Amino acid sequence: MSGVVTETMAPAVERIRAYFAPVNRVAKQATIFDPAQNGGFNLCAPPAPWIDLGWIAGFKRKCGTKIDALRRGTPAATHLQARSEIDATVEFAFESWGKLQLALAAGVQQMNLLKTETGATVAGSGGTGVAAVVLENTPASTATVLQVGAIAAANFAVGELVAVDIDYAGATGFVGSGVSGAYVKSALADVDYVRRVTLNVGRIASIANGALTLEAPLIAGGPTAEMKVSGVVGFCDREGSSFFQEWSAVFVGEGQQGERVVWHYPRLQTMSGITEANAALTGGFEKVRLSAAFRALPVKDAVDGETVVCFRSYVAG
Repeated sequence: MSGVVTETMAPAVERIRAYFAPVNRVAKQATIFDPAQNGGFNLCAPPAPWIDLGWIAGFKRKCGTKIDALRRGTPAATHLQARSEIDATVEFAFESWGKLQLALAAGVQQMNLLKTETGATVAGSGGTGVAAVVLENTPASTATVLQVGAIAAANFAVGELVAVDIDYAGATGFVGSGVSGAYVKSALADVDYVRRVTLNVGRIASIANGALTLEAPLIAGGPTAEMKVSGVVGFCDREGSSFFQEWSAVFVGEGQQGERVVWHYPRLQTMSGITEANAALTGGFEKVRLSAAFRALPVKDAVDGETVVCFRSYVAG
Protein backbone atom coordinates (compact mmCIF):
# COMPACT_ATOMS: atom_id res chain seq x y z
CA MET A 1 0.00 0.00 0.00
CA SER A 2 1.47 3.34 -1.03
CA GLY A 3 1.89 6.00 1.63
CA VAL A 4 1.77 8.79 -0.95
CA VAL A 5 -1.52 10.68 -0.84
CA THR A 6 -0.54 13.66 -2.99
CA GLU A 7 2.53 13.78 -5.18
CA THR A 8 3.38 17.31 -6.17
CA MET A 9 6.39 19.57 -6.33
CA ALA A 10 7.15 21.89 -3.43
CA PRO A 11 5.00 25.05 -3.64
CA ALA A 12 6.66 27.77 -5.73
CA VAL A 13 5.41 30.94 -4.05
CA GLU A 14 6.02 34.35 -5.57
CA ARG A 15 4.66 36.55 -2.76
CA ILE A 16 2.94 36.31 0.61
CA ARG A 17 -0.32 38.10 1.38
CA ALA A 18 -1.37 39.18 4.88
CA TYR A 19 -4.80 39.26 6.51
CA PHE A 20 -5.60 40.44 10.02
CA ALA A 21 -8.64 40.30 12.28
CA PRO A 22 -9.48 41.72 15.72
CA VAL A 23 -8.77 40.06 19.05
CA ASN A 24 -11.22 40.69 21.89
CA ARG A 25 -8.69 42.05 24.37
CA VAL A 26 -11.05 41.96 27.35
CA ALA A 27 -12.04 38.31 26.83
CA LYS A 28 -8.67 37.35 25.25
CA GLN A 29 -10.72 35.84 22.42
CA ALA A 30 -8.91 35.46 19.11
CA THR A 31 -10.43 35.25 15.63
CA ILE A 32 -10.04 31.69 14.37
CA PHE A 33 -9.46 30.85 10.71
CA ASP A 34 -10.83 27.49 9.52
CA PRO A 35 -8.69 26.25 6.59
CA ALA A 36 -11.10 23.38 5.87
CA GLN A 37 -13.95 25.79 5.19
CA ASN A 38 -12.12 28.89 3.98
CA GLY A 39 -8.70 27.76 2.78
CA GLY A 40 -9.52 28.45 -0.87
CA PHE A 41 -11.00 31.94 -0.38
CA ASN A 42 -10.64 34.67 -3.00
CA LEU A 43 -7.43 36.48 -2.03
CA CYS A 44 -9.06 39.82 -2.87
CA ALA A 45 -12.20 39.09 -0.82
CA PRO A 46 -11.32 37.37 2.48
CA PRO A 47 -14.13 35.99 4.68
CA ALA A 48 -15.37 38.32 7.42
CA PRO A 49 -13.95 39.60 9.71
CA TRP A 50 -10.54 39.18 8.03
CA ILE A 51 -9.07 42.35 6.53
CA ASP A 52 -6.77 42.29 3.51
CA LEU A 53 -3.60 44.27 4.25
CA GLY A 54 -1.93 43.48 0.95
CA TRP A 55 1.37 41.90 -0.05
CA ILE A 56 4.27 41.66 2.37
CA ALA A 57 8.03 41.27 1.87
CA GLY A 58 10.68 39.36 3.80
CA PHE A 59 8.26 36.97 5.49
CA LYS A 60 10.30 35.13 8.13
CA ARG A 61 9.04 32.67 10.74
CA LYS A 62 11.05 31.41 13.68
CA CYS A 63 10.29 28.61 16.10
CA GLY A 64 11.74 29.20 19.56
CA THR A 65 10.13 26.16 21.17
CA LYS A 66 12.59 24.22 23.32
CA ILE A 67 12.66 20.43 23.43
CA ASP A 68 14.47 18.88 26.38
CA ALA A 69 15.72 15.31 26.66
CA LEU A 70 14.74 13.35 29.77
CA ARG A 71 17.62 11.03 30.61
CA ARG A 72 18.16 8.22 33.08
CA GLY A 73 20.57 5.46 33.82
CA THR A 74 24.37 5.28 33.87
CA PRO A 75 25.54 6.45 31.48
CA ALA A 76 22.56 8.73 31.02
CA ALA A 77 20.50 7.91 27.95
CA THR A 78 17.54 9.77 26.50
CA HIS A 79 14.31 7.92 27.19
CA LEU A 80 11.78 10.70 26.66
CA GLN A 81 11.53 14.16 25.21
CA ALA A 82 9.37 17.02 26.44
CA ARG A 83 8.72 20.59 25.37
CA SER A 84 9.83 22.93 28.13
CA GLU A 85 9.06 26.25 26.41
CA ILE A 86 6.77 27.26 23.55
CA ASP A 87 7.74 30.30 21.52
CA ALA A 88 7.24 31.51 17.95
CA THR A 89 7.89 34.78 16.14
CA VAL A 90 7.17 36.17 12.70
CA GLU A 91 8.70 39.14 10.87
CA PHE A 92 7.99 40.90 7.58
CA ALA A 93 7.53 44.31 5.97
CA PHE A 94 4.26 45.73 4.65
CA GLU A 95 4.39 46.75 0.99
CA SER A 96 1.40 49.11 1.47
CA TRP A 97 0.80 51.98 3.89
CA GLY A 98 -2.57 52.49 5.56
CA LYS A 99 -4.17 52.96 8.95
CA LEU A 100 -4.00 49.30 9.98
CA GLN A 101 -0.56 48.65 8.48
CA LEU A 102 0.80 51.62 10.43
CA ALA A 103 -0.87 50.49 13.64
CA LEU A 104 0.42 46.93 13.34
CA ALA A 105 3.95 47.94 12.39
CA ALA A 106 4.12 50.47 15.23
CA GLY A 107 2.64 48.10 17.79
CA VAL A 108 1.54 50.99 20.02
CA GLN A 109 -1.43 53.38 19.97
CA GLN A 110 -1.91 54.56 16.39
CA MET A 111 -3.07 58.15 16.93
CA ASN A 112 -5.46 59.81 14.49
CA LEU A 113 -4.39 63.39 13.85
CA LEU A 114 -7.76 65.10 14.25
CA LYS A 115 -8.55 68.40 12.60
CA THR A 116 -7.63 70.97 15.22
CA GLU A 117 -9.38 74.09 16.41
CA THR A 118 -7.97 77.40 15.21
CA GLY A 119 -5.29 78.52 17.65
CA ALA A 120 -5.12 75.17 19.47
CA THR A 121 -2.08 74.60 21.67
CA VAL A 122 0.49 72.52 19.82
CA ALA A 123 0.95 68.87 20.84
CA GLY A 124 3.11 66.06 19.47
CA SER A 125 0.09 63.88 18.68
CA GLY A 126 -2.26 66.71 17.71
CA GLY A 127 -3.91 69.59 19.55
CA THR A 128 -7.53 70.08 20.62
CA GLY A 129 -9.82 68.75 17.93
CA VAL A 130 -12.65 70.50 16.13
CA ALA A 131 -15.98 69.56 17.72
CA ALA A 132 -17.06 66.12 16.50
CA VAL A 133 -20.19 65.82 14.34
CA VAL A 134 -23.25 63.99 15.68
CA LEU A 135 -24.76 61.29 13.48
CA GLU A 136 -28.40 61.79 12.51
CA ASN A 137 -30.94 59.11 13.39
CA THR A 138 -33.05 59.25 10.22
CA PRO A 139 -32.21 57.57 7.97
CA ALA A 140 -29.92 55.36 10.00
CA SER A 141 -26.19 55.34 9.28
CA THR A 142 -24.47 52.16 8.12
CA ALA A 143 -20.90 50.84 8.03
CA THR A 144 -20.38 52.66 4.71
CA VAL A 145 -22.82 55.61 4.85
CA LEU A 146 -22.65 58.23 7.61
CA GLN A 147 -25.71 60.46 7.90
CA VAL A 148 -24.47 63.80 9.24
CA GLY A 149 -26.88 66.28 7.59
CA ALA A 150 -26.29 68.80 4.83
CA ILE A 151 -24.84 71.54 7.07
CA ALA A 152 -22.24 69.26 8.69
CA ALA A 153 -21.45 67.47 5.42
CA ALA A 154 -20.33 70.78 3.91
CA ASN A 155 -17.36 70.73 6.33
CA PHE A 156 -16.00 67.49 4.84
CA ALA A 157 -14.43 66.75 1.46
CA VAL A 158 -14.19 63.73 -0.83
CA GLY A 159 -10.95 61.87 -0.10
CA GLU A 160 -10.86 63.04 3.51
CA LEU A 161 -10.35 60.58 6.36
CA VAL A 162 -12.80 60.37 9.26
CA ALA A 163 -12.71 58.69 12.67
CA VAL A 164 -16.05 57.38 13.98
CA ASP A 165 -16.38 56.56 17.67
CA ILE A 166 -17.87 57.61 21.00
CA ASP A 167 -16.95 60.53 23.24
CA TYR A 168 -14.42 59.64 25.91
CA ALA A 169 -16.17 59.85 29.30
CA GLY A 170 -13.48 58.93 31.82
CA ALA A 171 -13.47 55.15 31.34
CA THR A 172 -10.37 53.09 32.09
CA GLY A 173 -9.25 49.87 30.42
CA PHE A 174 -9.37 49.04 26.72
CA VAL A 175 -11.04 51.67 24.51
CA GLY A 176 -11.97 51.79 20.83
CA SER A 177 -14.90 50.30 18.91
CA GLY A 178 -14.38 47.14 16.87
CA VAL A 179 -10.72 46.83 17.89
CA SER A 180 -9.05 48.02 21.09
CA GLY A 181 -6.94 51.01 20.08
CA ALA A 182 -5.46 51.82 23.49
CA TYR A 183 -5.52 50.99 27.20
CA VAL A 184 -6.35 53.84 29.57
CA LYS A 185 -4.71 53.48 32.99
CA SER A 186 -6.28 56.56 34.63
CA ALA A 187 -9.07 58.93 33.58
CA LEU A 188 -8.24 61.60 30.99
CA ALA A 189 -9.80 65.00 30.28
CA ASP A 190 -9.84 64.78 26.45
CA VAL A 191 -13.39 64.13 25.16
CA ASP A 192 -11.90 63.17 21.76
CA TYR A 193 -9.44 60.58 23.12
CA VAL A 194 -11.33 57.50 21.85
CA ARG A 195 -11.57 59.05 18.37
CA ARG A 196 -7.84 59.82 18.59
CA VAL A 197 -6.94 56.15 19.08
CA THR A 198 -9.81 54.34 17.35
CA LEU A 199 -9.15 52.06 14.39
CA ASN A 200 -12.71 52.71 13.21
CA VAL A 201 -11.49 54.98 10.41
CA GLY A 202 -12.62 55.40 6.80
CA ARG A 203 -12.04 57.56 3.73
CA ILE A 204 -14.87 59.54 2.13
CA ALA A 205 -15.68 58.39 -1.41
CA SER A 206 -18.62 60.72 -2.08
CA ILE A 207 -20.86 63.27 -0.37
CA ALA A 208 -24.53 63.75 -1.23
CA ASN A 209 -27.75 64.73 0.54
CA GLY A 210 -26.05 65.09 3.91
CA ALA A 211 -24.46 61.64 3.77
CA LEU A 212 -20.77 60.70 3.73
CA THR A 213 -20.22 57.51 1.75
CA LEU A 214 -17.00 55.68 2.63
CA GLU A 215 -14.67 53.72 0.35
CA ALA A 216 -14.83 50.63 2.60
CA PRO A 217 -16.95 49.51 5.59
CA LEU A 218 -15.90 50.63 9.04
CA ILE A 219 -14.13 47.91 11.02
CA ALA A 220 -16.72 48.17 13.84
CA GLY A 221 -19.70 47.88 11.48
CA GLY A 222 -22.69 50.20 11.57
CA PRO A 223 -22.21 53.06 14.06
CA THR A 224 -24.18 53.29 17.30
CA ALA A 225 -26.23 56.31 18.30
CA GLU A 226 -23.47 57.43 20.71
CA MET A 227 -20.78 57.68 18.01
CA LYS A 228 -19.62 60.94 16.44
CA VAL A 229 -17.49 61.82 13.40
CA SER A 230 -14.17 63.69 13.45
CA GLY A 231 -12.10 64.73 10.46
CA VAL A 232 -8.59 63.21 10.30
CA VAL A 233 -5.58 64.74 8.53
CA GLY A 234 -3.14 61.86 9.13
CA PHE A 235 -1.76 59.38 11.64
CA CYS A 236 0.92 59.41 14.31
CA ASP A 237 2.58 56.71 16.41
CA ARG A 238 4.82 57.31 19.41
CA GLU A 239 7.94 55.30 20.08
CA GLY A 240 8.17 54.46 23.75
CA SER A 241 4.42 54.19 24.33
CA SER A 242 3.28 51.38 26.65
CA PHE A 243 0.34 49.85 24.73
CA PHE A 244 0.74 46.58 22.79
CA GLN A 245 -1.31 45.94 19.66
CA GLU A 246 -2.72 42.39 19.49
CA TRP A 247 -4.33 40.85 16.40
CA SER A 248 -5.14 37.54 14.76
CA ALA A 249 -3.30 36.95 11.48
CA VAL A 250 -3.40 34.75 8.39
CA PHE A 251 -0.59 34.65 5.83
CA VAL A 252 -1.14 32.99 2.45
CA GLY A 253 1.43 31.82 -0.06
CA GLU A 254 -0.15 30.61 -3.31
CA GLY A 255 1.82 28.18 -5.45
CA GLN A 256 1.96 28.03 -9.23
CA GLN A 257 -0.24 24.91 -9.30
CA GLY A 258 -3.03 26.55 -7.32
CA GLU A 259 -2.01 25.02 -4.02
CA ARG A 260 -1.64 27.17 -0.91
CA VAL A 261 0.39 27.28 2.26
CA VAL A 262 -1.58 29.06 4.99
CA TRP A 263 -0.07 30.20 8.29
CA HIS A 264 -2.61 31.16 10.94
CA TYR A 265 -1.49 32.93 14.12
CA PRO A 266 -4.52 33.36 16.42
CA ARG A 267 -2.75 35.92 18.64
CA LEU A 268 0.15 38.14 17.65
CA GLN A 269 1.64 40.91 19.78
CA THR A 270 4.35 43.32 18.67
CA MET A 271 7.82 42.32 19.83
CA SER A 272 9.97 45.18 18.48
CA GLY A 273 10.06 48.94 18.37
CA ILE A 274 9.03 51.19 15.50
CA THR A 275 11.32 50.87 12.50
CA GLU A 276 11.34 50.96 8.70
CA ALA A 277 12.98 48.84 6.01
CA ASN A 278 14.16 50.93 3.07
CA ALA A 279 14.66 49.49 -0.42
CA ALA A 280 16.65 51.32 -3.10
CA LEU A 281 14.81 52.44 -6.23
CA THR A 282 16.12 53.83 -9.51
CA GLY A 283 16.72 57.56 -9.66
CA GLY A 284 18.18 57.81 -6.18
CA PHE A 285 14.87 57.19 -4.40
CA GLU A 286 14.20 54.80 -1.55
CA LYS A 287 11.02 52.85 -0.95
CA VAL A 288 10.07 53.04 2.73
CA ARG A 289 8.51 49.80 3.97
CA LEU A 290 6.84 49.35 7.34
CA SER A 291 8.77 46.71 9.28
CA ALA A 292 6.79 44.50 11.65
CA ALA A 293 7.83 41.79 14.12
CA PHE A 294 5.48 39.80 16.33
CA ARG A 295 5.53 37.17 19.06
CA ALA A 296 2.81 34.52 18.93
CA LEU A 297 0.67 34.01 22.04
CA PRO A 298 -1.11 30.72 22.77
CA VAL A 299 -4.70 29.56 22.33
CA LYS A 300 -6.43 26.25 23.04
CA ASP A 301 -7.46 24.26 19.98
CA ALA A 302 -11.17 23.44 20.32
CA VAL A 303 -10.60 19.99 18.77
CA ASP A 304 -8.50 18.54 21.61
CA GLY A 305 -7.54 21.34 24.00
CA GLU A 306 -3.89 21.43 22.88
CA THR A 307 -1.94 24.66 23.34
CA VAL A 308 -1.16 26.18 19.91
CA VAL A 309 0.63 29.34 18.78
CA CYS A 310 0.42 28.75 15.00
CA PHE A 311 -1.55 26.57 12.58
CA ARG A 312 0.21 25.76 9.30
CA SER A 313 -2.06 24.34 6.61
CA TYR A 314 -1.51 23.00 3.11
CA VAL A 315 -4.52 23.41 0.81
CA ALA A 316 -4.28 21.40 -2.41
CA GLY A 317 -4.97 23.17 -5.69
